This record gives sequence, C-alpha cells and structure tokens, in this order.
Amino acid sequence: MNTNRKTRILGLAFLLQFITSVSSGSFIRPLWLVAGDIRATMLKVAENPAVLRINILVDVLTALGVIFLGAMLFSTLRKQNEKVALVALGFYILEGALLAGSRIGMFSLLQLSQEYVTAGRPESLLVFGNIALKSADFVGDALHVLAFCLGAILFYVLLYQSKVVPNWLSLWGLITVIPVLAGTLTAIFDVHLPFLFFLPYFPFELVIGIWILVKGVEGE
Repeated sequence: MNTNRKTRILGLAFLLQFITSVSSGSFIRPLWLVAGDIRATMLKVAENPAVLRINILVDVLTALGVIFLGAMLFSTLRKQNEKVALVALGFYILEGALLAGSRIGMFSLLQLSQEYVTAGRPESLLVFGNIALKSADFVGDALHVLAFCLGAILFYVLLYQSKVVPNWLSLWGLITVIPVLAGTLTAIFDVHLPFLFFLPYFPFELVIGIWILVKGVEGE
C-alpha cells in the first residue's frame, strides 16, 4: 500500500473510531436511556425503537472500526516489535468482538420493552429488562474497555518507541489510558469513578487522528 495513503487511512481510522464511539455514548444513548429508571427506559425504547436500533448499528460500526484501527496500528508498528504489536491487535479484536456481542443484550432490551407495553406493563418484564441492560453494559462497557486499555497500552508504547508521531502525543495516549484502565477495573467490581477521571484521554483519538492526517508520520 502506498505510504501516504496508508498514513491517511490510519488518521481516518482514529477519527472514525472517535466519532462513532462519542456519537453512541454521548448523543444517541441519552435519547433512550433514563439512568437508574428501568421502567422509564423501557417505555422510551418502546415508544421509539428506532433510536435503540440506530444505537446498536452505530456500536457495531464502532466494533468494526476498533478492529480496523488495530489492524492499521499493527501494520504501522509491526517493525518495532511484531510480537507485541500482534498481542495488541489481539486485544483490539477481542474488544470489537465483546462490543458487538454485547449488542445482543440491547436487542433483547428492545424486544422486552415492546412486550412490556403490549402486555400491559407487567412488573416481571422490568426484571428481565434490567438484566438485559446490565449484562449489555457489563460486557459492552467494562469488559470491552478493559480489552481496549490493554491493547492501547501496548500500541502506545510501540508508538513512543517508533517516533512515528511526536513523543508528547504518544505519551498523552499512554499516560491518560492508565486512569481509564483503573476506572474500568473498579467498574467490574461495581465501583464507578466520575467521568472527570477519564476526561484527559477523551480527546486523544480526535487529536492524533487529525495530527496524522495533517502532519503524516515520521519515516513515510
């Protein structure tokens, strides 16, 4: 593949990953989820099922984007240490698989919500709806982010060693992903840290994507 083209694709992969993940979590999810209220959530889902369907579709696109980004990072960094890059790619593939698989729980929530309204709002369906939501969130948030963090740490170490982007950019990703890993580990044990804990990493993929598109990578 032409080096300039490969560089542009890596930058676009970062940007697309940022756009789809932020769109899903920050813009689409609040349209159907009422935090802490499964009854209101299921009513909203039943009233406008298209929103949850769109959320599921965007999450699947995000999962595919994760794997594609991992493949592009592997292609870029394999010369630095192919074995480490391959392990990192494996974590990204696992991340995408976990995210995509977790959407089965979201589809179950959709079906349960529609049945909840049709059947006259029986309390028993609230229990099943809550289980579907929590299961999807556990796999699609906690476990998939854990796989991401492990893969990202390996990739960002290689990124720093390779010097294909400025050191400050590699260190930004490497340092700020550590609190994300810590917060994910605590979330697995149902201890949730405030969003401010994750905020330093939040714009990283946007910035590095734009940087690579504009500046390219060293050695191209």
